Amino acid sequence: MLADRRHNGTVTETQPDTAPADAPPRKIIHIDMDAFYASVEQRDNPELRGKPVAVGGSSGRGVVAAASYEARKFGVRSAMPSVTAKRRCPDLIFVRARFDIYRAVSNQIRGIFKSYTELVEPLSLDEAYLDVTAYRKLPTATAIAEEIRTRVKDATGLTCSAGVSYNKFLAKIASDQNKPDGICVVTPRQGPKFVARLPVRRFHGVGPKTAERMQRLGIETGADLRAQSQEFLQAHFGKSANYYYRAARGIDDRQVKPNRIRKSLGAERTYGEDLHDRDAMVAKLEEIADTVWQRAEKSESYGRTVTLKLRYADFETPTRARSLDHPVASRNELLAIGTELLDTLIPDPRGVRLLGLTMSGFGETGDTVDEQDQPAQLGLDI
Repeated sequence: MLADRRHNGTVTETQPDTAPADAPPRKIIHIDMDAFYASVEQRDNPELRGKPVAVGGSSGRGVVAAASYEARKFGVRSAMPSVTAKRRCPDLIFVRARFDIYRAVSNQIRGIFKSYTELVEPLSLDEAYLDVTAYRKLPTATAIAEEIRTRVKDATGLTCSAGVSYNKFLAKIASDQNKPDGICVVTPRQGPKFVARLPVRRFHGVGPKTAERMQRLGIETGADLRAQSQEFLQAHFGKSANYYYRAARGIDDRQVKPNRIRKSLGAERTYGEDLHDRDAMVAKLEEIADTVWQRAEKSESYGRTVTLKLRYADFETPTRARSLDHPVASRNELLAIGTELLDTLIPDPRGVRLLGLTMSGFGETGDTVDEQDQPAQLGLDI
């Protein structure tokens, strides 16, 4: 049975389908806070409630970091230039981000998660996977997800949505199914049918360009994707072929990893006036290096690869990277490498509107799709 539940208590059910042959016997929940940054701002400032709110800079070169649902009705989205957002929603209210507050609330929410399982894998401040297979105080993962949503609301005044399923791929998609303040449950028997109806653009890992390529090949839904052979997918999508082949069948064996190794850590800044002077650029790069190094020290994560990102005034955005045989040892080393990379891209008559530094190469990432099928072990109530 697949059940879609919203906060108003309505339930929609469909008939079971054939269970995937190698579904792992797990109970996975994906929790996603609803318009997290904007919702925190509306919670803390009653004057913003019910109004279109964007978190981010309101200047000509500002970017929307998050938008309330009232703003989203006008087409305002994260990563949208502020001028575009304001054009779409003239009454849009901009507020500056308060990441210290968002982190504090996120830690409060994760504390609730940890009372159910130690297997919590945060993806960002506002979302996480939980493996609750071993939790015995409540009979089903659905009951656990409902209790978590209630506790989060009581503790923070914020709503969240949940996806409940037997793997990470389906749980993440399901959490978006009934947003905001909703829950969607996909059982092992229903997984293949659920996936078959999905547009491929909703598959995690299928970006706009890949979706366009799939559309040109006649692949628009999960059912279309499932109809393709591995050889066909390999020919057109290379190393991603196996993931697409298995995802189209509702198969995903990735484990929930609480100590997931970080892939990258960085910061970038967009400037109100184009930078032309090297000394000014290096000064800005120092500020960015300070931010990145503070984050590295806080998370005790030090990468071996430094990447510089630069955006010229005409929006061309080249990157340059340098890899070491050891983790970056200090803030000064980070800045020195960043400056060396910067010097490969300047001077340039166009001027620079954005600078960014990223560290990566922390180690092997665990967030990949396991290519080995597991034997069927169904029977757990989700």
